[in-house]
Amino acid sequence: MVSIKVKRYSEALNDLNAAIEADPTLSEAYYHRASVLRHICSENKNVNESRYLLTSQNALETALTLSESGDYAKSLEYVEKVVLVFSPACSKAKLLKVRLLLATKDHSGVIAEAGYILKEDEDNLEALLLRGRAYYYLADHDVAQRHYQKGLRLDPEHAEDNVNKGKLRLAVEEYKAALALDPNHLAHNVHLHLGLCKALVKLGRGKDALSSCNEALKIDEELLEALVQRGEAKLLTEDWEGAVEDLKSAAQRSPQDMNVREALMKAEKALKMSKRKDWYKILGVSKTASISEIKKAYKKLALQWHPDKNVENRQEAEEKFREIAAAYEVLGDEDKRTKYDRGEDIEDMGMGAAAAAVLTLLVAAHNNLHLLSKGDSLAVAVVDLEEAFLVDLTSSFDFQ
Repeated sequence: MVSIKVKRYSEALNDLNAAIEADPTLSEAYYHRASVLRHICSENKNVNESRYLLTSQNALETALTLSESGDYAKSLEYVEKVVLVFSPACSKAKLLKVRLLLATKDHSGVIAEAGYILKEDEDNLEALLLRGRAYYYLADHDVAQRHYQKGLRLDPEHAEDNVNKGKLRLAVEEYKAALALDPNHLAHNVHLHLGLCKALVKLGRGKDALSSCNEALKIDEELLEALVQRGEAKLLTEDWEGAVEDLKSAAQRSPQDMNVREALMKAEKALKMSKRKDWYKILGVSKTASISEIKKAYKKLALQWHPDKNVENRQEAEEKFREIAAAYEVLGDEDKRTKYDRGEDIEDMGMGAAAAAVLTLLVAAHNNLHLLSKGDSLAVAVVDLEEAFLVDLTSSFDFQ
């Protein structure tokens, strides 16, 4: 009976040994193995195994606390002299050691220790990024980029995202991390600020990009690329005049640079477009409105602001009426609307000649209508003009 139990314990011990060999971080297996060893009277060989594990766990918690408080040197001491002594296979402790080496600016140590982790697990994302960061800070940018690219392929967070945007987001985080390592390393940080600005511009984060470009220009006010990128950032924040100012200055410094000239032309066009009338806003429709929605909005506003319906504020109504007609003249015509959306200049941008003539006559006649009698031929003509205009206004609509 006793021999059967011993046999079962031996089999269990073999299973636990295999489990620990497959996964050295499987703490539960260590506890069970210690229990089995005690039952088969093998304590004098492994009695301290569970104690070692407990000591290692306590030391790791202490190391993490010290790291969070900023005492990196003491934390590193706990990891190296306690945790990894009792639990040499602990992956959490190994990664913590790499992070601590990076925090203490031991970049060669980071590369070596992260390399050991990657030999055991070549797809360890954190080890890849930490090692890449160390290479980057040592100015070995090509090797750093290879680490980042592999890390990106492994990162599930970007699985649903566009690949380029994923790379940019990763770059932003790495630039920030590199800047945090040594804020006073100005000669190196100017390029980090510029790289961060460029990545943020491409992500459309104008306000953040503007801040990064300003930091780069504080360090080196002659840095042409930072000036260009700041102009691009100002376009994103709709600071049209500021964008033109920066890009014009850049173009003057580098008159042969066609990319700068194109950026300046884009900014000047945006500034010009910002000053023109917003026909969509005047009609109260979105930029994606259908022609039917535009017609309905036009009819409603034209009838609302018809001078005859606004006797007390006739002058304001006349101006509104002209503006509404001008908006419809552009947005109601597919060709003109397309050109307007592209920012092109359009001849006769505004109401059509016939509508403008009728409205002008109608307004002028109304201003003198009180001098005429009902039977007067001019009074009759005015009434006819009103009717003709209203018929013209509504005839183009096909309402159900």
